[in-house]
Amino acid sequence: MQMKPIRTAVFPVAGLGTRFLPATKVVPKEMLPIVDKPLIQYAVDEAIEAGIEHMVFVTGRGKDIIEDHFDIAYELQHTMEVRGKDVSILDGTRLKPGKSTFTRQQEPLGLGHAIWCARDVVGDDPFAILLPDEFMHGSPGCMKQMAAAYERLGGNLVCALEIPMEKTSSYGVIDPGKRDGAITEVKGLVEKPAPGTAPSNLILPGRYILQPEVMKILETQEAGAGGEIQLTDAMAQMIGKQPFHGVTFDGRRFDCGSKTGYIEANLALALDRAEMRDGIREMALRLLNE
Repeated sequence: MQMKPIRTAVFPVAGLGTRFLPATKVVPKEMLPIVDKPLIQYAVDEAIEAGIEHMVFVTGRGKDIIEDHFDIAYELQHTMEVRGKDVSILDGTRLKPGKSTFTRQQEPLGLGHAIWCARDVVGDDPFAILLPDEFMHGSPGCMKQMAAAYERLGGNLVCALEIPMEKTSSYGVIDPGKRDGAITEVKGLVEKPAPGTAPSNLILPGRYILQPEVMKILETQEAGAGGEIQLTDAMAQMIGKQPFHGVTFDGRRFDCGSKTGYIEANLALALDRAEMRDGIREMALRLLNE
């Protein structure tokens, strides 16, 4: 049977962003910029690069600014044109009509519940999930690398990342089987294992390609770690019933859910920019020597 292509991506963006207060009191954490582009824009660009056409944003109260970001801004564009400024910088912020859907998670019941809120939009097709505060930087992008693996393997795929074993208790962790280069067979998944009990140091850094059957599991999924409905628990139930693999990302990952990771991402991308590199390096060295 021919595999269905990945045409839809789900972005769970309903979180309160409490670790960045007071900055996130009215500005969603997904709209915090890395240099000059918000986190959510990087995630959408990553999905588009992978051939994904429909973006589904699972939002919450106070997140309307995300929808506005991907709309046209008539006054801004008109003013820029009148002043002779290049408006092409806004091109990536306008999604095509009918290519985005916004739905609300009304209660903070966990990542699994957020994904389930997109069930009617996803329908019976496989879909991708991208967590914007897990900033994956590389060329090709993380989702494009995963999509290429999906074309060969089918089934379900998660991004896999190696971290120090002592940090695994904060993440979903893979119980690995056979490895073949960047591909790891997934025999099991454990959400936030107790220290010293993790089956490996391969974690799930916020990128997934899943079959639609996961929605049926999430419909009756009970709360797990942290009292929340965990996506990891639902995915674990699909192992053995469908192919399941991890794809090690060839690139850099920045945990922009933490202040340190967010600042690191800004510095790293600024140093990647030819017009900023020298000035940023000079500034960083000066600060380190003060």
